[in-house]
Amino acid sequence: MATAVEQNSGGEGTEEQAQLSLATAAARNLTTTTKTPPQMQGISSRWLLRVLPWVQVSGGAFRVNRRLALTLGDGRVDFVSTGSETRVIPMELTELPVLRGYDDAEALEALASRCRQRDFRPGETIVEAGRPADEVVLVAHGKLRKTARGKYDEETTLGILADGEHAGSERLAGEAGEWDYTLTSLTSGTVLTLSRADFDEVAGRTESLRAHVESDRESIPGQRTEDGERAIEMAAGHAGEPSLPGTFVDYELSPREYELSVAQTVLRIHSRVADLYNHPMNQVEEQLRLTIEALRERQEHEMVNNREFGLLHNADNRHRVHTRSGAPTPDDLDELLATVWKDPSVILAHPRAIAAIGREYSRRGIYPQSVDMEGHALPAWRGVPILPCNKIPVTSDGTTSVLAMRTGEKQGVVGLHQTGIPDEYQPGLSVRFMGINEKAIISYLVSTYYSAAVLVPDALGILEDVEIGH
Repeated sequence: MATAVEQNSGGEGTEEQAQLSLATAAARNLTTTTKTPPQMQGISSRWLLRVLPWVQVSGGAFRVNRRLALTLGDGRVDFVSTGSETRVIPMELTELPVLRGYDDAEALEALASRCRQRDFRPGETIVEAGRPADEVVLVAHGKLRKTARGKYDEETTLGILADGEHAGSERLAGEAGEWDYTLTSLTSGTVLTLSRADFDEVAGRTESLRAHVESDRESIPGQRTEDGERAIEMAAGHAGEPSLPGTFVDYELSPREYELSVAQTVLRIHSRVADLYNHPMNQVEEQLRLTIEALRERQEHEMVNNREFGLLHNADNRHRVHTRSGAPTPDDLDELLATVWKDPSVILAHPRAIAAIGREYSRRGIYPQSVDMEGHALPAWRGVPILPCNKIPVTSDGTTSVLAMRTGEKQGVVGLHQTGIPDEYQPGLSVRFMGINEKAIISYLVSTYYSAAVLVPDALGILEDVEIGH
């Protein structure tokens, strides 16, 4: 074997070995590289789309017929802030039960101008049980705990009030009486108060407001159920031959209709790529696969966040609850499940919220059993699986929401789509050839049609103000 030896100035030599076999760099020119299909980091589990039952909407619209519900007026009030000053929007006062349906802008402006601002710190008492209930409290910002004395004088928590909620509105038109609960601040914040005296003063010089209040007083509470539906009169437990009450079931005159929404894009592929570079993977199919994945991700995002039909914006205010301390504790999850107590199906939460829930489990020494769902071991609470959904937003201050729902066409939450559409590629999704332009680019229109509907209000509950940074 020949070697080459060079002497350096120090008398030492370095020896360079000749190549004994074919180098790997050259050998790779004769091999076929094993490749993966194109990967996409944005693909998620999309549990919401998997757990919802999908209803065929042949006409493009889905009407939800319900029993007639009488006026409840339990909405949330919005405010505007200018510097440190907070004011209630006058028309938002119609969210109070006594003012629901009232439309005299001048009178509402007069009432709004009489609302007094009060800023508070944690631990302050806003109203105290036993004192005269002579005002309505509007929570502009912050969190208040509602407590009362139990049967044996122990303190009982009745709930949490937060941004937009109110207390004492029923006292404006009825008997003033006394507060039967105490409101204590858990955080700093701001409330606006409207006194009974100011309300009476405006009503005394506004004929339309007096007439509206009188008509509200004439509404008999016994005519409606606790859910606000008109009661069905009946007799039970009687003996003999008493006259039985007559009744009927009334329906909403203007039921809500959900129209299918759409997510679309135009996929463009050069004909040279489609003709020459299709082995071992079809370029058109791979481009289409990833485009459809992105459309499905957007579909789930819209079904959670869309202001018209998204779940976060379509939960009834009576089924929105707040965390007691900020972090999502087992107590908070129990409160959430109580809003959909008629056979809850799933809980949806952001992955970071699920991590926060796990920390609270560990803090209390609780190790709940997981449940098997489609071959996946998922965390659960009270047997209800907790599914990750990264479409639920996390705000800049580290708060998010947790959803609980009952799914199904029997008083639940359903997804809406239409199958059998032209050029259907997947259920409710079509891929239409749009032609080839003068630059030899092939275009395909990719469309998916969808929506979501909450059939009855108690099918969906939301735990709000969930802090995930603790």
